[in-house]
Amino acid sequence: MEKTRIIITDDHQLFRNGLKILLNAFPDFEVTGEASNGDEFLNLIRENPADVALMDINMPEMDGIEATRKALKICPAIDIIALSMYGEEEYYYKMVDAGAKGFILKDSDISEVREAILTVRKGGSFFSQELLYHVIQKIKHRENESKTASLSRREKEILLKICEGLSNQEIAETLFISKRTVDKHRANLLGKTNSKNTASLILFAIRHKLIEI
Repeated sequence: MEKTRIIITDDHQLFRNGLKILLNAFPDFEVTGEASNGDEFLNLIRENPADVALMDINMPEMDGIEATRKALKICPAIDIIALSMYGEEEYYYKMVDAGAKGFILKDSDISEVREAILTVRKGGSFFSQELLYHVIQKIKHRENESKTASLSRREKEILLKICEGLSNQEIAETLFISKRTVDKHRANLLGKTNSKNTASLILFAIRHKLIEI
């Protein structure tokens, strides 16, 4: 079995050590590197590319936002999951724009961390349900009616399916339309919502109350 190579980037060594032990207990995971800041992380992936990076947001020297942006230029295939604490909601959109594919709380159960890694490796996005709840609490009276009004009924329907974690092929089968049609609608959604990826689309849907958590 080919193992998923993981790098943990966080400025607290005790946290890294504990997470490393838990992840290495899974036969299909291997922590291949650790870094205490963004600079160290970038040096690591230049020498030893990984499949997944668990990335702290607030770190000295170089934070997780800048590190994510630069890492994806060096290693576009790496999947980055943000490690978050309560109160960091203001950074979520910046992390999504930088290219992060998921968010998990630092005190999440290891089973949720595993689920997040497996989900992004399959091409999906992962958001801790507890984190989503806190995002919703922070977003009040920010609706942009012009943006939601510009979405067609079918586009909203497909956006909901995307938020459910369905792939384009699965959406096509569920709605009895071609995958090519879904591809086109997804492209239109990205353009109309000014989103860069699936994670950004999900946050858009939450912000505009198109889905409930």
